[in-house]
Amino acid sequence: MILDYEPGDKVVNPAKKEWGIGQVQSIIGNKVTINFENAGKQVINVEEVKIEKFK
Repeated sequence: MILDYEPGDKVVNPAKKEWGIGQVQSIIGNKVTINFENAGKQVINVEEVKIEKFK
């Protein structure tokens, strides 16, 4: 799986818009650690949850 984001990128979780904008902290395999403005640090399995770059 090729991910189109890297640490420092701003992202959103369309299924959890209330989390706000997140910043990618690290990527290890299919696990992405993101610090969201309203939900804090979350570890997302990108095979199960679609995250999108913030535009």
